[in-house]
Amino acid sequence: MFTCGIDVGSVSAEAVILDRSNGIFQISAYVISPTGGDSKEAAIRVFNQALQKASLNKEMVKTVVATGYGRLNIPFANKNITEISCHARGVINYFPQTRTVIDIGGQDSKVIKLDSAGNPSDFLMNDKCAAGTGRFLEVMSKALDIDLKSFTEIFEKTAERVDISSTCTVFAESEIVSLVGHGTDKNKIIKGLVYSISNRIISMVERLGLEEPVCMTGGVAKNGAVVHA
Repeated sequence: MFTCGIDVGSVSAEAVILDRSNGIFQISAYVISPTGGDSKEAAIRVFNQALQKASLNKEMVKTVVATGYGRLNIPFANKNITEISCHARGVINYFPQTRTVIDIGGQDSKVIKLDSAGNPSDFLMNDKCAAGTGRFLEVMSKALDIDLKSFTEIFEKTAERVDISSTCTVFAESEIVSLVGHGTDKNKIIKGLVYSISNRIISMVERLGLEEPVCMTGGVAKNGAVVHA
């Protein structure tokens, strides 16, 4: 039996097809693609691409579950589930002992506390400001004219940092432009930017209460600089 999960986020849309023929879930195919301006179209696109990669037709997929901010715009989904619940279920499947989930996505960040059964017991979300999200990193990368993929290497080799005082993305961008104009080392600025994100996340964790082990999810979890900070 095949099941498909579709996550339509603000920046990217993902689809994963799971095969449960042997009584356990196995990944048959997955696709990650930019969402663009139409969440419904993005969902259809990644679903069809995943079907093609798995060599399946849509009639072979018995259940489609939607999540993400665009989940209500997926008419062919059998049901939709909140991101909080999906993060918990996915993390516990791979790391059963996890008690805190840190999710840093394109437009928001979340800290989710899990109980001993792996169910969400509490959470905090920052969805009012792009600071502390993947979008923040993208904007700063463009302002510095440095590839975002280089941030991890730069972070690791740079000893000092320039603290970024602005907590708003717009003001932080202006602050960075000013620092660059005054000849400040871009590597030090990058290190400061990374710590500004981590400090926002740490603040959320402290408000909710840290309980280990901790697992990171979301696109920014692939950024080694932020993970290290």
